[in-house]
Amino acid sequence: QVQLVESGGGLVQAGGSLRLSCAASGRTSAPMTMGWFRQAPGKEREFVAAITWSGGSTDYADSAKGRFTISRDSAKNVLYLQMNSLTPEDTAIYYCAASRLWLVTTRNRFDYWGQGTQVTVSS
Repeated sequence: QVQLVESGGGLVQAGGSLRLSCAASGRTSAPMTMGWFRQAPGKEREFVAAITWSGGSTDYADSAKGRFTISRDSAKNVLYLQMNSLTPEDTAIYYCAASRLWLVTTRNRFDYWGQGTQVTVSS
């Protein structure tokens, strides 16, 4: 079992930045991928970014490339998402997720989920 707790969401103006954190506990030593997803009101939950826990390989959704950076601190078991140049279209609940598979990006390949943190970008 892996427990995930997100933090760092909030209200920010368009063009601003936020850094989300996800604290992982439990069986985090197993090889896995960690990822960020988001869900806007009335929309499906969508992939944002992923990183392999051991090697640091990354993948991003097109909407995140060039603006968001995913990283992890393996010693502290913390996952991050640095979000820059935010727009109102980035408004959503952001979820941290963990998978036992290598660098996956599809929702159904992730086994564990956090409770989510709200990000609201005002225009």
